[in-house]
Amino acid sequence: MEIVAEKQEKWDLVIESRSSMLDLRLKELWEYRDLLFLLVRRDYIAFYKQTILGPIWFFLQPLMTMVMYVIIFKKLAGLGTDGIPAPLFYMVGIVSWNYFAECLNKTSTVFKDNANVFGKVYFPRLILPFSIVMSNLVRFGVPLLFLVIIMLFYIFFRNDFHFQFNIYLLLFPVFIMLLALFGLAMGMIVSAMTTKYRDLAFLVTFGVQLFMYATPVIYSLQSAPGKLKHHQSESFEPDH
Repeated sequence: MEIVAEKQEKWDLVIESRSSMLDLRLKELWEYRDLLFLLVRRDYIAFYKQTILGPIWFFLQPLMTMVMYVIIFKKLAGLGTDGIPAPLFYMVGIVSWNYFAECLNKTSTVFKDNANVFGKVYFPRLILPFSIVMSNLVRFGVPLLFLVIIMLFYIFFRNDFHFQFNIYLLLFPVFIMLLALFGLAMGMIVSAMTTKYRDLAFLVTFGVQLFMYATPVIYSLQSAPGKLKHHQSESFEPDH
C-alpha cells in the first residue's frame, strides 16, 4: 500500500480571531494602502458626481453658514466674539466643527452600510472608517484655505485686527489629528451598536447638531458664566 505524504500547505494570509481588543493590526492598513486610496477617491468623486458646481460647494457651504451665523448670532442676538471680526470668528468654529461632525456621522454607520461587502471579501475592517476620515480631510483642506484667505484679508486690509504669532499654532496638525481620532473613535463605538440598534444613527446625527450649540462655536468665552471664565483665565495665565 502506497502511502502518500501530505504536503503542508502554505498560506499567504491566515485570518484568526484577535487575542486582544487593542490588537488593531495597524500594519495591515499600510499593506492595503492602495485600497484606502481608491476608497478616498471613490468618496470624493461620488459625493460631487452629477453636480453643477462640483468642488465649489467646498467653499459655498461654509461661506453660506458663516453669513447666516453673522446675521443671526452677531447682528440679531448680539453675541460677542472676543474682539475678533465676526466672519473670521465663526469661520474658525465652522471649519473645525464640520470636520469633526462629518467624521462622527459617517463613521457611525459604516459597519451597517457595508455589511454586504464585509461578507464577500477580506480586507482590514479599519480601512472603511479610515477612508472616511481621509476623504473628509481632503474636504477640510478647501474651507481651511478659504479661512486663511479671510485671515490674510483682515491682517493686511483691516486695521481693526492684529494677528500675533503664538507658539501654540505649531500644534495645529496635532489638533486636527485629535479631531479626526476623536470622531473616528466615537463613530466606531456607535457603529458597533447601530448593527443592532438602528435608532442610534438618527440620535447621533441629531445629537451632533444640538451639541454644537453647547460648544464655543457660535459664542465666545466672554459669554460663558463667570465661574468658567475664572478657571479659563487661570489656566492661561502666563508664568512670571
